[in-house]
Amino acid sequence: MPNVRRKDGTAKGSTGLGCKGLFRRGQSAVLGLDIGSAAVKIVELRKSSSGWTVTAAGIADVPKAPEGNENSSVEINTVGAVNKCVKPLKIRTQLAVCGVCGPEVAVRPFRFPTLPSAEIEGAVLLEASQVCPFNIEESSVDYHLIPNGKEFVTGIIVAATNKLIEKKRQAAEHASLTNVLMDVDGLALLNCFNELEKPENGKAIAILNVGNCYTNLAITGNSDIPFVRDIAYAADDIVKQIAGENNVKADVVRQLLSGCDDTSLPRLELGDSLGKACEKLITHVTETLRYYSAQEKSAAIEKIFICGGFALVKGFVELLDSKLPSKAVLWNPFDQQRCEADSSCKDILQKHGPAMAVAAGLAMRSI
Repeated sequence: MPNVRRKDGTAKGSTGLGCKGLFRRGQSAVLGLDIGSAAVKIVELRKSSSGWTVTAAGIADVPKAPEGNENSSVEINTVGAVNKCVKPLKIRTQLAVCGVCGPEVAVRPFRFPTLPSAEIEGAVLLEASQVCPFNIEESSVDYHLIPNGKEFVTGIIVAATNKLIEKKRQAAEHASLTNVLMDVDGLALLNCFNELEKPENGKAIAILNVGNCYTNLAITGNSDIPFVRDIAYAADDIVKQIAGENNVKADVVRQLLSGCDDTSLPRLELGDSLGKACEKLITHVTETLRYYSAQEKSAAIEKIFICGGFALVKGFVELLDSKLPSKAVLWNPFDQQRCEADSSCKDILQKHGPAMAVAAGLAMRSI
């Protein structure tokens, strides 16, 4: 694993990206801190010769900002949710790995003719400036080399804007945590899956993490080069479309989809509306899977493992299974882990496990 390289030449440090979550480095234990737009999730793990054990876990909703006051309230609400999530936990470390995703993050493969080691970094930065959809001068860039014979230098570039990284870092620090590494959500998912599921070599699998604002699609296949795409269509978009079709407020739809038994809520059958609202997401995922198969010339993707908060909505995984070109199954990474945390943490993992897959992957990093 390389150290952080920055285009602007500033010092390496806690705001940097850790390239390629598929690999671990060092031994120091860390917390996995997944700061989302709707919820904050935290996981602490311990690894031994017999596998991974959960030692702490927490989740807290990020309160919705009042309409017309989003910009001033979102940051305050997020910091409050991080504090609420961390405070009751008996954690062993204050070192945290956070994750980033969305349009201010890029994961791209590269392939160069064989170069002297001293020239690789410059070539990577030049490539990043050409393929990343944001200003590299104001971003952090990291890379990982992947062996592929003697004729070429291959690997992946990871880049994210310093603004996005700093926002996550500050949220962690307000909860008295030290952000020691920044990972990419899609790579954290692949890292978690590879650690727990031990997939067979050569078999292509996909992980679909449906969050509030973004859906992370991470794929691994014949090559060691991961494929990550963040789709800007997720739970919030689905909820708003259902709300508009049924002429109800989005909060009502969220409660109904969560299985809330509040008798004051209207009685609505949301099955057809859910199917229609998911069509755009299904199209994005299907097109991406086809693109990946064509580009990588890999075997067909056998399974799509569904996680994220929206994966817990009744009928959602079954809908994806009926519409996507590969079998879709719910994935709870904590089914493969022991838990030595208290009963409240065990309840969280049992109820929200699939929503905490990114946090688990982040916790599997080390420094």
